[in-house]
Amino acid sequence: MLIVAIAFLILLLMGMPVAFAIGISGALFFLQHPELPFTIPVQVTVSQTQNFALLAVPLFIMAGNFMNRSGITERLLELASVLTGRMTGGLAQVSLALSALMGGVSGSAIADAAMQARMLGQEMVKRGFTLGFASAVLSFGAVLTPTIPPGIGMILYGTIGQVSIGRLFAAGFVPAILLWIGLSATVWLTAKRRGYKPEREKRPTLRETAHAFTGGIWAILFPVFLLLGLRTGVFTPSEIGAFAVVYAIFIGVLIYRKMKTRAFLEALEGSLSDVGSVMFLIALSAIFSYGIVLERVPEVVSGLILGITQDLEGVMVLIALFTLAAGFFIDATVLIIMLTPIFLPLIRQLGGDPVHFGMIFLVAATIGNFTPPVGAAMYAVCSILKCPIGAYTRESIPLFAAVAVITLFLVFVPEAVLFLPNLIFG
Repeated sequence: MLIVAIAFLILLLMGMPVAFAIGISGALFFLQHPELPFTIPVQVTVSQTQNFALLAVPLFIMAGNFMNRSGITERLLELASVLTGRMTGGLAQVSLALSALMGGVSGSAIADAAMQARMLGQEMVKRGFTLGFASAVLSFGAVLTPTIPPGIGMILYGTIGQVSIGRLFAAGFVPAILLWIGLSATVWLTAKRRGYKPEREKRPTLRETAHAFTGGIWAILFPVFLLLGLRTGVFTPSEIGAFAVVYAIFIGVLIYRKMKTRAFLEALEGSLSDVGSVMFLIALSAIFSYGIVLERVPEVVSGLILGITQDLEGVMVLIALFTLAAGFFIDATVLIIMLTPIFLPLIRQLGGDPVHFGMIFLVAATIGNFTPPVGAAMYAVCSILKCPIGAYTRESIPLFAAVAVITLFLVFVPEAVLFLPNLIFG
């Protein structure tokens, strides 16, 4: 597998699309083992697409695209302004609140960061924020998105690792709130030092607050309905994805009445592109995974890590650090697909909870979206706002530190992750 790994890294550095890099490097494994039928890569690729549990992935992607075009974003922005507009940090605090509210709508950190950059980026600069600080806040705020259901990373991790998706959905809320608090405190300290003013000078009136909550209530209830459907057994994870699509269309067509024919077709077109890229990546990853299993890579990695420490928390910290380092170069979706089969058996061997580990793993994998040299969310925001990467990197260091501290807290206080899943699912 060493040659396969080296080939994968070389292809990535050459700029080859990740899915092809995974598929081609994985195929090299079979060239090294001529005793294996070369029909296996085709068979495992096709069989991966027949996984019924993965049906939830395209359905939730479709739901996110429909929700984004339902007119709900503007109402959530109004709600975010009412909630945090008077806090020191102004639009930066509003953007963090919007990320928390949008998490259950978009499910994609990259999409959320790009959307907010277009909506709030120039306004933040006009209000006196440095370009680097505005870009860093808009990018790092999207770390909240994958931890709030229905994050696509949760579904991939749960499906690959055979972990309850319902419990993963429930586990995301408290970490998301803690990450929001950590990022908000960091923004407050920076804004206080630089004299950034609040967005609103006066407290919102009761009428304004009620109007904002009424406008955003359908998005707030979205993840709640998902959890209730799973908890009561009304839906399976795949079926709840279909419910999410119907719910999103219902909101856009009948409640907000923003989803006309053109918006509907744009949502379908965006979903086709997103689903195609994600499912193609999942399908080709089966070739890579076949070699990992056959070469007993999980056992080898487990032996190396256990040679350093056999303490569960220590192992989780090492895995988080490795995932973070890998995330500097590899997309979060790829990391989830490739590393879940390697690390999750080790956590189970040590008696760790797969839901607790899942949230640590997802946050660590997601951070790579916001860091150089290949962070997709970072490049999306910086390209939209025309921000130099150096300025972005300098301003993002305190935000990175805040996320790291919260992640370490979650490692050593598993109750913060498991409290809500245990309360809801027992």
